This record gives sequence, structure tokens and C-alpha cells, in this order.
Amino acid sequence: MKRVAIVQSNYIPWKGYFDMIAAVDEFILYDDMQYTRRDWRNRNQIKTPQGVQWLTVPVRVKGRYDQKINETEIDSDTPWAGNHWKALTQNYRRAPHFEEIAAWLAPFYEEKSFVLLSDLNRSLISEICGYLGIKTRITSSSDYVLADGKTERLADLCAQAGGATYISGPAAKDYVDESIFQNAGIELQWFEYAGYPEYPQQWGEFTHGVTILDLLFNCGKSSAQYMKYVAS
Repeated sequence: MKRVAIVQSNYIPWKGYFDMIAAVDEFILYDDMQYTRRDWRNRNQIKTPQGVQWLTVPVRVKGRYDQKINETEIDSDTPWAGNHWKALTQNYRRAPHFEEIAAWLAPFYEEKSFVLLSDLNRSLISEICGYLGIKTRITSSSDYVLADGKTERLADLCAQAGGATYISGPAAKDYVDESIFQNAGIELQWFEYAGYPEYPQQWGEFTHGVTILDLLFNCGKSSAQYMKYVAS
């Protein structure tokens, strides 16, 4: 009874994103979708003494109104990688597990180079999954034939992947036609993000929605204790 999720790639996503990966057998990065500005595709939040701060990967969007996520190029003319690592270092260097995480994370900012946003996102997602021990197969929607129709495409991708169950985030309730999954013989389940416990976190009032790096820097290999589907 294979379980499949289909989600657009995000930049250093929050812990709920990785819980969804851990909850399925195959996680399809849905990067054939149109790139949307001021979204989670190229940015995320960290905690600082001054409050939540955005880390944004600059991308080339001028005149490219219909480009897909997997066509979106990183603007290499800006020193974004160095700035992001500087911000992470300044705000998490005193976290208990900073050095451990920095050993494998720093090269993404100091040594590696990416042209496409999708490649950066997927590489970081895969590296974080490896650290957390998540064994889920990660693929891309471009590996499959894409059908027409919003819900039809999701159901067909799930079927092509051999999925018997499709796991969807709750926000999709606004547009997913459940009958299409029923007609395809695929069970539709809604993922629940509520009920996460708080973990030891720096800088004031606890915030759940920041990047998972916040959890990793603060809790290291104990991070799974504060997640739902990642094995401790």
C-alpha cells in the first residue's frame, strides 16, 4: 500500500515538510508548477534576537512571468550564499549542535554552486533527510508524464508512482476534487500539522514555523523527538 506525496520544493523547509516526507514511501517534488514570487520556494525564516528574519535566495524573474519552478535560475550576481551562512552563524553559533550541523551544511554555502533553484532546494532537502535518517524515495514530477487538470494531474502522478494512498497538506482542501482520487481507486488522506511539542529554542517566544535548521542546531540527533513521523 504505497503512500505518495506531491509537493513543490521549498528552501530549507520547516519541520512539518520533513514529517510529510517521512510519512510516505515516495515524495515527488512538484517543480513543474509555475514559480510564485514571495513564497516558500526561495525563502524561509530563522530566529534572531530581534525576532524572525527571512533568508531569501535571489532569483531571476524579470520578464519571466510564466517560468516553472524547475526553470527558475538563482541570481549569481549577489553574494546570497555567504550572507545566508553569515546570518546562520551569527544567530546559531551558540546553539548546542551548531558545529555538528555546520560540518555538513557549511559546504552548501561556502563551496557548492547552484544554477537552478530546484537543484539547490532538492540538494538541501536530501542532505537534511540523510541527517534525520529519512529513507523516503525523493523524485521529481519531471520524471513522469504530466496529465492535464489540477487534481487530475496529482492523481495521475500518484498512479504512475504506484501509489495506493495520496497524502496531501490541509491547504489543498480548497481546490482538490476528492472524487477524482476516488474514481482512480486512490485513497486521499489529509496530513495534520497541529500538535507539535516545543523544543529548546533560542531568542524569546517559541516559534514553530521557522526552518528546520533551527530545530537541528538546537537539538541535533534528538530532533526526531520533536517530530511526528521521523523515527527517534
